[in-house]
Amino acid sequence: MFLSEEGSLPPLDSKAVAAWKSSKSKDTYGPIVELVKKQQDLAKKTGIPTNYPGATLAITNKSDQGGEASQALALVPSITAGGHQMPQSAANISAVGIPGYAAGGPTNNTTQSLVGRKAPTMPKPQWHPPWKLYRVISGHIGWVRCVAVDPTNEWFCTGSADRVIKIWDLATGKLKLSLTGHVSTVRALQVSPRHPYLFSAGEDRQVKCWDLEYNKVIRHYHGHLSAVYSMALHPTIDVLVTCGRDSTARVWDMRTKANIHTLTGHTNTVASVVCQAAEPQIITSSHDSTIRMWDLAAGRSMATLTNHKKSVRAVALHPNLYMFASASPDNIKQWKCPEGKFIQNLSGHNAILNCLAINADNVMVSGADNGSLHFWDFKTGYNFQRSQAPVQPGSMDSEAGVFAMTFDHSGSRLITAEADKTIKIYKEDDEANEETHPINWKPDLLKRRRY
Repeated sequence: MFLSEEGSLPPLDSKAVAAWKSSKSKDTYGPIVELVKKQQDLAKKTGIPTNYPGATLAITNKSDQGGEASQALALVPSITAGGHQMPQSAANISAVGIPGYAAGGPTNNTTQSLVGRKAPTMPKPQWHPPWKLYRVISGHIGWVRCVAVDPTNEWFCTGSADRVIKIWDLATGKLKLSLTGHVSTVRALQVSPRHPYLFSAGEDRQVKCWDLEYNKVIRHYHGHLSAVYSMALHPTIDVLVTCGRDSTARVWDMRTKANIHTLTGHTNTVASVVCQAAEPQIITSSHDSTIRMWDLAAGRSMATLTNHKKSVRAVALHPNLYMFASASPDNIKQWKCPEGKFIQNLSGHNAILNCLAINADNVMVSGADNGSLHFWDFKTGYNFQRSQAPVQPGSMDSEAGVFAMTFDHSGSRLITAEADKTIKIYKEDDEANEETHPINWKPDLLKRRRY
């Protein structure tokens, strides 16, 4: 606050500085000096070497004109700077700006040595090329509510309010297969990386396992009391986690269909669930505005994050960093695992956020009920692009809405499931560069760090 006025203060009298140093050294090191003297006397008598080899330890006080110097023993080696001997403590104090005493010794001019505190800075965001819409796929006759990509990155599947699961070729966008069996909206899809299985769940309370070698349902997982809204597969063990409107998340044994755990604690619809191999292995978000992290072995909540003030409809894990993000109408928040430490807010997407997706290049995308997409640099929270995709011809503007999104496994394609019954695929603009799309970075530290 008074940094600008520091240089205008008058210098201290050199005698006063000398007296201050003498008093300070006696007060700080007086009792220790006595101990050192006793040790030295004991060492002379017994012949045992002292514990202080090396240079003489001293605090030196020099008078200004008389040339007389008084010396006292101390535990800090003296520092010689600019022809003047200074004790370590005085050197440290002068370094932070005692008026009239610079690092080179006593000064007579009005300049003082002052080390200014470094202002907190935010790292500059990484440049990302803008994303552009390059394919619109039509085929569903209802809202497209979920999307999942095959582990081989050759095809992806979508689920819709028309009760049909459709499988599409990722490269060409052509329909490969339609699977029927649900009797209500399909709300969640997952493709197993370890088995030739596709898992689906919907508002009919059914959780199905499809064998993709026969394109038939081979297992049902019964237990949910209401609509199932989200599901996740554990990356390393054969476990399936589903959640929904009955305010619970259920952990299923994929093979035996057993309901291993029922994770209770949320007080409203559980909107999203993700799984990872490290702790916390299960993270859920709910319309009760909380996020819970679960101990999979014990089947109980490890921690509850209450920072959000509104419904949290989406949670997404970072593919490389040990972090995750959560989306709510008030803010997008970033968290650090395993304890769920709050990192920063990403503000600006003022809408009902339905989905989040993060790729390995630190691009995070949020999709909203009004059809808007915001693209963020994950590390700094910089919003480098905002877009609004046009609705399908024949649809009303009010049907612009993004319900689900995911990146393909290369991170170079973004697939969105939308309310105008289409699937849209985005890719990076190859012609863009840092000159055509510069970074306009104005960090707001207070807003970003506010809970």
